[in-house]
Amino acid sequence: MRGTILRRLYPSAKFPVARYSFARPFSTHPEPRKASSFWTLTFTLAVVGGGAWLQDRYFNPKDTITPQPQLSQEPFLGVIDTLATMPAQLAPGTVGNLTPEQEVKLQEFWVLALKVFGLTFEELEAPVSAAPSEAPTPAPVQDKKKSKGRWGIWSRGDDDETKSAPSSGAGTSIASISLADGDDKYGQSKEFKQALEDMKPEEIRTAFWNMVKGDNPDSLLLRFLRARKWDIKKALVMLISTMRWRLLEMHVDDDIMFNGEALALKMSQGSDPIEKKKGEDFLTQIRLGKSFLHGVDRTGRPICVVRVRLHRAGDQENEGLERFTVYTIETARLLLAPPIETATIIFDMTDFGMANMDYAPVKFMIKCFEANYPESLGAVLIHKAPWIFSSIWGVIKGWLDPVVAAKIHFTKNRQDLEQYIHPSQILKELEGDEDWEYKYVEVPENENPKMADKETRDTLVAERQKLAKEIQDVTVEWISTSFKKKTDAASAAKEKRNSLIEQLRAQYWVLDPYVRARSLYDRLNIVQGGGKINFYPGLEKGAETSA
Repeated sequence: MRGTILRRLYPSAKFPVARYSFARPFSTHPEPRKASSFWTLTFTLAVVGGGAWLQDRYFNPKDTITPQPQLSQEPFLGVIDTLATMPAQLAPGTVGNLTPEQEVKLQEFWVLALKVFGLTFEELEAPVSAAPSEAPTPAPVQDKKKSKGRWGIWSRGDDDETKSAPSSGAGTSIASISLADGDDKYGQSKEFKQALEDMKPEEIRTAFWNMVKGDNPDSLLLRFLRARKWDIKKALVMLISTMRWRLLEMHVDDDIMFNGEALALKMSQGSDPIEKKKGEDFLTQIRLGKSFLHGVDRTGRPICVVRVRLHRAGDQENEGLERFTVYTIETARLLLAPPIETATIIFDMTDFGMANMDYAPVKFMIKCFEANYPESLGAVLIHKAPWIFSSIWGVIKGWLDPVVAAKIHFTKNRQDLEQYIHPSQILKELEGDEDWEYKYVEVPENENPKMADKETRDTLVAERQKLAKEIQDVTVEWISTSFKKKTDAASAAKEKRNSLIEQLRAQYWVLDPYVRARSLYDRLNIVQGGGKINFYPGLEKGAETSA
């Protein structure tokens, strides 16, 4: 059976076990004991030899190590040292490095997104190739109770134009957009249509601007465009289905990040057994350090370490594990300092056994990165995978998008890791020089006093709402003047728009303590506020950089 599996996974490989088949019936030869001993010995040698060969060939091959830029030969203390040595050239297809064609695609994407948000601007219908040529027709309104939420950029004080917008937020032409089955791995066409039917424009707008946080909204849209190879209709389906997922399924901003670790602690101490279990499941993951964020790789990307040996299927409900996964991803986003837009994940497979294998969270994580957090992975390092992982990897690889699969590399020792991470940033438990151990700092009492200040929060939300609306208005101006070939006016609108975006990004960090519960990384003073990030706050040379 094992030989059959290996041959199916790697048909071109020459395994010792390929000389016979385990599917044959047992022999009735008069000397079965001698034959049995011979085949037992042969099988044992084949498994050991084949396993060692497989581990060396497929999990630890030198040719899977892609050389990384040698950005710094001296040990660095944190993000700032890495950024100082980074190439000045921005990644293609990112803010500041768009071709004229890509900028037009970005503008066209904004047109469709703003139409879904409830804005109408007929003058842009004709010039934009991907926009409908007809004025939008309101879709039927479905009575639906508004999704629960503590706050929202657009939840109160919308202007009259917004209130009068059709509740579907789109015309029939936009509602008719769909993906071919081959392009719809996660059923996002259905989620897109449901979002248009069930959600109001202000709800979709809320989810979008909440997801922006301290990011550049163009950067967020460009992630979806790059993920869909600059097909704006496919990118729109992906974007809107993600907004629905964030707002109605996972409640990312109004629950997971708003309540954070403090609510989990409160739930774990309560008397309701269901709520208590949810709180305990979430806290168990973070107290164990099953996964944590620490350090940066050679290109300045924050590192997430996943210690697979600490996970056992059935020890926690999937809901708690999924909540922790999203919480970790969202927290990692706070550690991204432009021009860094991606993170590196190390799956530490030390002491991995079959009891640690759990396909459900793997599937959820893959969906998150492929469908809801596109273009967020820089590299995935599977470290010290044992040969028994071969069949598991064959299954997992079949689930992956080829673009994501290409970012996965197998490493077996410190030397392999050094191709991606400076020795000073490799933890001692991974045979590196970094003398740091994960220790969870418990939630102190009254850790989030600003979140109780509803009056200040409402004031700051109103300020952000005003900035976001100004960005939307000047975006329309920028697009309109660009397509009308009014170069000077387009440049002026673009300059004004960039200034407003910087104000929005800075304003988020003022709002942040009123809408996001403090995390372990705030208590460790890694996320320092104002967009400053420092993995070594206790050192005078600590790294600070604006996010």
